[in-house]
Amino acid sequence: MLHEMMKAWFDFTLEWGYLGVFTMMALESTIVPIPSEIVMPPAAYWAVQGRFSLWGVILAGGLGSTVGSSLCYGFTFTVGRAFVNRWGRFFLLPPDRLDLAERWLNQFALGGVFFSRLLPVVRHLIGFPAGLLRFPFWSFVGVTFVGSTLWCSVLAWFGAKTIGQRPDLLEDPTALSDVLKQNLLWFVLLVVGLGAGWTFVKWYGSRAPRRGPAA
Repeated sequence: MLHEMMKAWFDFTLEWGYLGVFTMMALESTIVPIPSEIVMPPAAYWAVQGRFSLWGVILAGGLGSTVGSSLCYGFTFTVGRAFVNRWGRFFLLPPDRLDLAERWLNQFALGGVFFSRLLPVVRHLIGFPAGLLRFPFWSFVGVTFVGSTLWCSVLAWFGAKTIGQRPDLLEDPTALSDVLKQNLLWFVLLVVGLGAGWTFVKWYGSRAPRRGPAA
């Protein structure tokens, strides 16, 4: 069943081009379980083959991700915490996931929005707690667009290279997703390491003794 759904999403992207990339990435940034690994890489490969513009594909992906996250932001901003706490589990936002994303934002603020666009799981959820915490909307949109476009660029580069070496992956979206997740592990670890370093610097800075003004 999942394989058939992934194949349908895969084919939709090819048939609708930039609009397909935009739509799939917008849905990927909500609660719809569409892996970005089966959207951006094939589109980037087809762009390299001359069917699309590579930068057009990346821009469509970044804009789609931003719109999807903004819809999540607007939803929780409108309905409020009480609604989400009571009904969130019915749209794949149980309290534990919401708490995870909220702690992330409390720790990193707008920087957390940027980093979240480069990480699995948190990437799909970040718009919900941002809306609940009433983050400045246009700041949220700007940071989301930059982070999303960077992620789409990474996926496009790796995807075009990976499929170029193994064109057979175009026939098996599930295998393509698995291979790319393995290849992108180092990138995710790098982002986690940067986040950990940032956390340490903030923690250490808050504990360092303050010097008074020089006499």
